Amino acid sequence: MTGYRFTKFIPPSGRQAAFDTLLDLFLQLLVHSSGDVAEALNWLNMLDREYKLTNDDYGIGDFIRELEEQGYIQRHPPGEGDGGFSITAKSEQSVRRQSLNEIFGNLRKTGYGNHNTPFAGIGDEPTSELREFQFGDALEQIDMTDSLRNAQINHGLQNFILTEDDLEVREKEHKAQSSTVLMIDISHSMILYGEDRITPAKKVAMALSELITTRYPKDTLDILVFGNDAWQIQIKDLPYLQVGPFHTNTVAGLELAMDILRRRKNNNKQIFMITDGKPTCLKEGARYYKNSFGLDRKIVNKTLNLAANCRRLKIPITTFMVARDPYLQRFVRDFTQTNQGRAFFTSLKGLGEYIFEDYIRNRRRRVR
Repeated sequence: MTGYRFTKFIPPSGRQAAFDTLLDLFLQLLVHSSGDVAEALNWLNMLDREYKLTNDDYGIGDFIRELEEQGYIQRHPPGEGDGGFSITAKSEQSVRRQSLNEIFGNLRKTGYGNHNTPFAGIGDEPTSELREFQFGDALEQIDMTDSLRNAQINHGLQNFILTEDDLEVREKEHKAQSSTVLMIDISHSMILYGEDRITPAKKVAMALSELITTRYPKDTLDILVFGNDAWQIQIKDLPYLQVGPFHTNTVAGLELAMDILRRRKNNNKQIFMITDGKPTCLKEGARYYKNSFGLDRKIVNKTLNLAANCRRLKIPITTFMVARDPYLQRFVRDFTQTNQGRAFFTSLKGLGEYIFEDYIRNRRRRVR
């Protein structure tokens, strides 16, 4: 065995290195432009002029041609649109994977993607714990080595027999499944005051979806957005998500989240809510009840009632608050206390890490 062999690292160069560098920037810009290829390429051209990303051997035109050849973008057919480009499923997956690497870059891909808990039970990973065989235990749980040793000790080698009393079962770690609903606020305040709050929220959603689908495929993740109303979106829709001229109907979001989780058969259920503002809207029949000035008692009470309903259904709500207004923080504390959930008052930069840590913590629960 020669061990490890170390050589000098020589960074890649040439057309492939230039393409990879531009691709990384292009995927980042796609998130900011909500999947608008033309806008992303315009920004890329501006960055190229400012920072000289390309040279005489490889230009933005070469990059666009390779994007099309490698299936990252596709040209609109004649008669559809202006003859421009749109992104493909390959780009959508690349954006999700990039978000995962950016936020959870230190993760490793492991096994079946179930969640370890401190409980013994049905699972994949054996523990060091042994117990006597009980009626109903599966044959693959029997530890044959220890069972045969018990038979030799109890009955001897000359008259070797194996009885039920000799059998020992090795416990396995209980593997929990988790059903998560991620609620994203798309009210107008998510882009007010010169701060883009929706792009980090999209990145977190894409990273979490990629994490669950690749590492924890037995879990479920449902994503919904809420403004004046609430509606469910697919994972593939995340790069195109935009903020609308909406108020914040938290009640509609919570009602939809509870309806989704009601159909899930897992015991572990949770709601993650990313928001930056107070609830300002209700829907009453065909009309909207709105009040953007302060905390409206009618809206707040309905929101707190739903938080209490989630608590009775053993659905914790974790609120990720990306605003620092003291009166909004007081509302979030009241909401969290009512639900007995958790709240994080976080900056946009640390949003992904907070959500990941809380997701890991929650999946270790087992609700009986």
